[in-house]
Amino acid sequence: MPWYVMHSKPNKEELLYEQLRTRNIDAYYPRIKVQPVNPRARKRKPYFPGYLFIQVDLDDLGTSTLRWMPGALGLVDFGSDPASVPDELLKAIQEKVEYANALDKNQVERFRCGEIVTIEAGPFAGYRAIFDSRLPGHERVRVLLELLSDRQIGVALSVNQIRQQEQHHSR
Repeated sequence: MPWYVMHSKPNKEELLYEQLRTRNIDAYYPRIKVQPVNPRARKRKPYFPGYLFIQVDLDDLGTSTLRWMPGALGLVDFGSDPASVPDELLKAIQEKVEYANALDKNQVERFRCGEIVTIEAGPFAGYRAIFDSRLPGHERVRVLLELLSDRQIGVALSVNQIRQQEQHHSR
């Protein structure tokens, strides 16, 4: 059975997810752990705010059932055809979400100001930089890149885009 993208009303993803589960509809609601500023705020946020994935036989269930479900705005479609999601893409999303949730949330703490790091992903992949500071949001950091004529430029990155420079000890 194919996977489809379900559009929820604003901030109603949780309600819609429960509605789908109550009706025994296979649903995937990707959420990531966050460190909110307010301790009473949600500790998990939607990875795709306003969207969930469902696996259902539309010939069997019908799209109107999904459209009128509490919290739902219906299926995402192109023209009159519901948009299906290839299994490979859904698996890649699941892996990305699992990876994000498995990250050590204190990962930023291991970097020290002035430490040399290597950028592993993004347009500056392969460059060395100097760790400068943590940015608001537990997974954001600022590094200083040395570019032309020894000028340093601050760049904001996700903490998972950098790694500590390996130490080489000499005798």
